[in-house]
Amino acid sequence: MPAGPFSFPPLRNPLDPTLPDRLTALTRPGWARTVAVRRAIAAGLVGVAAVSALTGGPSGDRTPTVVAARDLRPGQTLTADDVTVVERDSSQLPSGALTDPAEAIGHTLAGPVPAGEALVGVRMLGPRLAASATGDAAARVVPVRLADPGVGDLLREGDLVDVLTVAEDDPPSSGAAPEVRVLATGATVVLAQGTDRTSDRGEKVVLLALPPEPATTVAAASLVSALTVTLH
Repeated sequence: MPAGPFSFPPLRNPLDPTLPDRLTALTRPGWARTVAVRRAIAAGLVGVAAVSALTGGPSGDRTPTVVAARDLRPGQTLTADDVTVVERDSSQLPSGALTDPAEAIGHTLAGPVPAGEALVGVRMLGPRLAASATGDAAARVVPVRLADPGVGDLLREGDLVDVLTVAEDDPPSSGAAPEVRVLATGATVVLAQGTDRTSDRGEKVVLLALPPEPATTVAAASLVSALTVTLH
């Protein structure tokens, strides 16, 4: 057909874009490409954050820290094979974290410590543990051999108990309950897994944290009387 006074450009096939069309498409990414780019950027930021957390950041202070080399049980006396030293971010360390293995070796744990956890002084038997358990800087740790070993199996570190005994001057009488004497109240169990190795019966020895005066009373009574505890 001959061209009229008006002419129109030929229609373009959308399946066969021209070079200018392709260049324009590259400068205007579609929805799928935008989402992919955003996900890649997000993944990169997560990776940077993870590396920063592990390394403590470019300016983070690193401190040699004593940690458990394996899962440790309550009542375990620590040896050189039980601990190791690793570098940890100072800002992430618990208060009182040990930095020298000599501070841990030879000491007895008051509670379980999983592998890799930093060791702290209050987790080991000693004055710091007693003070931490009672809030009294003068507190003492007292070993108590329980009259009924089964009671010791029910106790856990951190339990609050009262220490009881039978009055020494209470005469035995059939059918009458003995007079009970309360030696201490609110004692904190700091170790409930001990066993008296000097006894053929395998009696349970529980370590209790107490203020100085009741600690002395309980320690003296344990030499001559059978003791038991009640849980709060």
